Amino acid sequence: MEEPIVLTQKLRKFYKRGKLLDIGLEMVDLAVNSGEFVSVMGPSGSGKTTLLNLIGALDKPTAGRVVLDKVDLTTVPERRLYRVRREKIGFIFQVFHLVPTLTALENVLLPTLPAGKKKYKERADYLLKLVGLEGMESKKPNSLSGGEQQRVAIARSLIMNPPIILADEPTGNLDSQTGSEIFHLLQDLSKKEGKTVLIVTHDPRIAKGTDRIIFLKDGRVSEQPSVELNIAF
Repeated sequence: MEEPIVLTQKLRKFYKRGKLLDIGLEMVDLAVNSGEFVSVMGPSGSGKTTLLNLIGALDKPTAGRVVLDKVDLTTVPERRLYRVRREKIGFIFQVFHLVPTLTALENVLLPTLPAGKKKYKERADYLLKLVGLEGMESKKPNSLSGGEQQRVAIARSLIMNPPIILADEPTGNLDSQTGSEIFHLLQDLSKKEGKTVLIVTHDPRIAKGTDRIIFLKDGRVSEQPSVELNIAF
């Protein structure tokens, strides 16, 4: 039986709000296989971003385990977590986080520092072509559309060739047509490039196009939302 590339066990996350405790996640067990394209849905405040942040080693759980590609994050010292993030995970956000003074090519190459840009230049060119931006390497973010900026961000997330892509509302700032294009690009990364993709989305149309839907409510997970996905947010 295939070992999951993403595994959470009894995952819990609490936040202190003065004397009160807010539950971010409560006893979440999740297994995602290599190459799966999985969407995460749920009402605002249900724990979707919290889940991605814990899987991506951007935050630490209150209790439980996260295992990425056979690496148990609870056993990795804080000073070495950056290497896990660098080698295992590509992050894509609703806000593109591009450096405005750098070109598209330079933004894609940012995660390679301090290894050296020359070593990854050929791969960066390939990735910009992969996301449909061939010939736009020298353009800066302010001369690119929102969809083009998100494509740069996707290329940047792939520069270190991570097996796992975590996308938090990547189409949230885009019009429906551009959002659909970005979705199909992420779908291709899963089907053609073999990447494991977890995408947080409020859009039922996007969720329906993924292999599986994880539905969160009040910090708990269910994989069986309504068939019609008529979910009020």
